[in-house]
Amino acid sequence: MQRILVAEDAELNRELLQEILKETYVVETAENGQQALEKLDEYRNEIAAILLDLYMPSLDGFEVLAEMKEKGWIGRIPVLIISSEFAVEVENRCFELGVSDFIHKPFESSIVKNRVKNAIELFSCKNALEQKVAEQAQALEQQYEIIQRQAEKLREAKPFNRLMTEYSSAIMEVETKLQVLNAEFSHEYNRNPFESIKSRLKSPESIFEKLERKGFPVTVESIEENLTDVAGVRVICSFPDDIYHLADLLTGQDDIILMRKKDYIQNPKPNGYRSLHLILSVPIFLSNEKKYMSVEVQFRTIAMDFWASLEHKLRYKKVVNDTGGIMEQLKLCADSIEVLDYQMQEIRNQIDRSRI
Repeated sequence: MQRILVAEDAELNRELLQEILKETYVVETAENGQQALEKLDEYRNEIAAILLDLYMPSLDGFEVLAEMKEKGWIGRIPVLIISSEFAVEVENRCFELGVSDFIHKPFESSIVKNRVKNAIELFSCKNALEQKVAEQAQALEQQYEIIQRQAEKLREAKPFNRLMTEYSSAIMEVETKLQVLNAEFSHEYNRNPFESIKSRLKSPESIFEKLERKGFPVTVESIEENLTDVAGVRVICSFPDDIYHLADLLTGQDDIILMRKKDYIQNPKPNGYRSLHLILSVPIFLSNEKKYMSVEVQFRTIAMDFWASLEHKLRYKKVVNDTGGIMEQLKLCADSIEVLDYQMQEIRNQIDRSRI
């Protein structure tokens, strides 16, 4: 049976509560606040709940609560205040000190039993969740340390650094092809097909984590064989039709091989994400060979890119209030962006037609 503590200076009330609860719990009693703290100290790992009177000799209930808070007991032992008062300011003060519930005098047997039972069960669930979170946090910390150690080994490995150099070369090849197309468009049509280019190489930590998560060996050969997003290029365009036109021109070049295409503009993700993803095989020319490397190229409009940046912050920020509500707002924004992108494109088309 679980052990509970009844701290109440009126003997009759102590006996009534003991009679109500004795069939379910081992009931310890205290006549004043000092005795209550002594009992809590004696049975600190066994007390499942404390029923605490506010007005007692020696130490009153508020002083007991303050001591419990200082010792960290208030966070793991539910406290139910025994009171004949219904004053709002008193109850608010108690809740601010960490009280779980109130049991008002005169006592009703079923209410006493249910409130004690509910308080114990809620705290049990809370403590179990906190323990699980602590264990998961520890596991994540250990995993992070492993990832850091393995990533450091990758950084120090000459074959890995050579591979990263090759991926960097592939990024430069893609950027050069895009810049050539941009220059041609600027000369022929007096406008640019894209606003900016951003590129990145996946970090050793991210490479190791992804290989581990997918069950692939952590080797240079495995990186080339199993990962297609080590080298990434993001192309920011003004309008949706520029995305498709530029993608067609890039993949139409005879030394570029289109390995995979995912159109999240025509088929957005459930959260509203929109972008055109291409996995390309791109040739690089080394001192002794020509070699094809995988490069992930993403095409977005300016508005799509701004949306994706905000959504990324939400996903990777550790503590965010009302995540569900923010995701709903982001989905509405994504839908509005689609409408706005095509409206702006139509306005541009009208301007272009008026010049003819």
